[in-house]
Amino acid sequence: MTRQLLGRDRPSYLETVRILANAQKSVAPGAPAYSVLVNRRAGRLLAAAAYRAGLTPNMVSAISALFTLSAIGFLAFTPTDGGADGPAGPVVWAGLVVWAGLAVGYAFDSADGQVARLRGGGSLSGEWLDHVLDSLKNSSVHLAVLVCAYRTFGLEDPAWLLIPIGYCLVDGVGFFTMILTEQLRKTHLLKSGTAATPRSGSRLKSLALLPTDYGIFCFVFLFVGTPVLFMWLYTLFFVANLAYLILAGVKWFRELGRLDPAGPRADGGGRNA
Repeated sequence: MTRQLLGRDRPSYLETVRILANAQKSVAPGAPAYSVLVNRRAGRLLAAAAYRAGLTPNMVSAISALFTLSAIGFLAFTPTDGGADGPAGPVVWAGLVVWAGLAVGYAFDSADGQVARLRGGGSLSGEWLDHVLDSLKNSSVHLAVLVCAYRTFGLEDPAWLLIPIGYCLVDGVGFFTMILTEQLRKTHLLKSGTAATPRSGSRLKSLALLPTDYGIFCFVFLFVGTPVLFMWLYTLFFVANLAYLILAGVKWFRELGRLDPAGPRADGGGRNA
């Protein structure tokens, strides 16, 4: 339906929103609820405005990165309250600024693909850019937490600083593993000529995956101005995401093992000799 927009007068804003809603990609089974119910809809509204303004998908991706990286930079070098008793902590309103920047950036991240559909389809370079920016975001946000905590939290035990380092590793490995698994699945399907097996999912799974939803994670930054509460919430999300990575990693490894062809290379054909 979105291809009908090409070669005709540009529709009104509300009509563009309606067309996007009708042409929305199907929801992956068990997808985290915030990304589906909130962020995708917010991205739809932004995509309609961006399309009518003549922005390309890559321009929308750049806007997303601008909001996200600005928020991350502000987090790392957030101003302090200049307290006289003990180390100065971050200003109370810093959390609202960080959350707003990250949330708006995430909404624009959803909008770029929707703008691409309005313009007739995406591109390989656009998909590459989107993934590169996601990788940058996933790592830098935790490094910003590390810098902010070191500068302003006045932590009595420096072991707390290991949490953002560990979270950075979990997000980096998790993102790479997810992308690699999906690419290996596609390669297998192309070589074998078989159809993809429908994935299972449920509303319960969607709710259980909320701690892995970036949109929900952004809300944690509302509490940056209260360091103790922030660090406990941040640690809980870290533990949940670490547990998910371990469980999902085992599942994906076994799944790909079942797809391996029989033969002497089935246990390590992709390794360097």
